[in-house]
Amino acid sequence: MFSKFFKDESGATAIEYGILAAFISVVIIGVVTTLGEQLQVVFQSVIDALDPPPPPPK
Repeated sequence: MFSKFFKDESGATAIEYGILAAFISVVIIGVVTTLGEQLQVVFQSVIDALDPPPPPPK
């Protein structure tokens, strides 16, 4: 009974895919967090360049 249970690997592939998906998700979150701050600075500089502040009143 136990030998048949230990030889059955039908659920192993699903678990491996789940672990792989979790790892990829962690990597994506790390990259977005790291690059997100840098991209915010870049986009803000583009916005500032496209929409300059009004000239001071005379």
